Amino acid sequence: MSRLTRKLIVQITLTLCVVFTLSFAVNTYLLPKYFLYEKKNKLDELVTELKQMDFKTLAGNIDAIEDHNQVTIVFSSLSESVDDLNSSLLLQLNRKGITLSKFWLTEENIVILREGGRVNKIFDQAKLKSSFLVNFVTIGNTVFAVGESISHSAETIQIVNRFNAYLWIGMFLLLILLSVLYTKRIVKPLAALVKTAEAISNLTFSKTDIRTGDEIESLARSINQMSDNLKEAHQSLEAKNANLRHFISDISHELKTPLALIHAYASGLQDGLDDGTYSAVIRKQSEEMAGLIDRLLELSRLQEETYLFEPVDFKSLLAETTAAYHNAFRQQNIKLHLDMHLTEDIWVKADRRKLESVLNNWMTNAMIYTSGDYVNIKVETKENALHFQISNPTNTANEAEWERVWEPFYVLESSRSKKFSGTGLGLSITRTILQQHKASFGLSVQGEIVTFYFVLPILYGKFPL
Repeated sequence: MSRLTRKLIVQITLTLCVVFTLSFAVNTYLLPKYFLYEKKNKLDELVTELKQMDFKTLAGNIDAIEDHNQVTIVFSSLSESVDDLNSSLLLQLNRKGITLSKFWLTEENIVILREGGRVNKIFDQAKLKSSFLVNFVTIGNTVFAVGESISHSAETIQIVNRFNAYLWIGMFLLLILLSVLYTKRIVKPLAALVKTAEAISNLTFSKTDIRTGDEIESLARSINQMSDNLKEAHQSLEAKNANLRHFISDISHELKTPLALIHAYASGLQDGLDDGTYSAVIRKQSEEMAGLIDRLLELSRLQEETYLFEPVDFKSLLAETTAAYHNAFRQQNIKLHLDMHLTEDIWVKADRRKLESVLNNWMTNAMIYTSGDYVNIKVETKENALHFQISNPTNTANEAEWERVWEPFYVLESSRSKKFSGTGLGLSITRTILQQHKASFGLSVQGEIVTFYFVLPILYGKFPL
């Protein structure tokens, strides 16, 4: 038996014991008093009704009133002596089957009745195991005694308590059986949930199939969802850790090369081996290191920097950006084809300076990595969104390799000229910018064409230039 099952059975047992004890106490001590209280109220109400009648009406309907209210009514003249009055009433009661061993009205009671008051008495007949509850009231010059026999309740209550004891014992056994069956229905799913939780704590992201149709099933679904979310988060964290290790390795390599050159040429200067170019080499390498550090700081800053989102005229921004590249493309003998399906100004919500950085970076990369003599830019609107894409031929048709270009320091080996190779941080920076814009973006490789793209929602309305 599980601890939960045992705990529930003990709690149910204690609850039943408390309820039975309270029921026994109430039946034994409070029920007789309550029963007598109800009888007195009933008799008082009847006497109040009878007092409203005149003597003849009441005397003529005594039998009907007795049958209807299950009471006994006798009467005698108030002008008689106390003893004669008591004897007369007692004799009438005996004739109606009410045998009392003691019955009396005192002088004080007679005074109260003559003044129009009421006298209530209860005559306990211990040997007869009954009592006689009676109300005395004066109507005209006649004393009416309205009474009701009440059986002693002690023996009845004992029988009731004994019956209740049998009933409670049966209920107790039945409830224990039901609690065992029910707790098994609860404990078994909970045990499965415990195992699942333990597996999750050990980074084994398992799930459980529980169908109870209640809150336990809801809890199981929540734990399964939590397991999926934790698994996804764990995998993402592992990937980020792997990227971080790769990033540290790359940045160490990128910094180690210029540092080694600086160290070698500085040693040459100290040894008097300078041919006039050593200081220039040291200067160049230090500038490259500074540029690399600036790009790293930019990448870090873009993660936390506040973006100034405002309506941006994308058609105008693209025109300005492409105009700045005409000479560079012409010098590289590359044709820039602009396919713009925009009939009017298109506004998007963006940080203009950072969106311009994305366009600059992608156009530079297209110029560096194109394996042909052209670069295509296409802009169109579809489904209330601006779609931008830039394509160029490539010798690297492996899409998996292209997907790595988003990683810091990753540089494809197929650039047109090594002198254009950068730090490999540009696309990491553009990815961060587009993520902050919550834009859909990515790349695709089809045949020998690679295409970078992003999608931004269009703003509608008139905006100031």
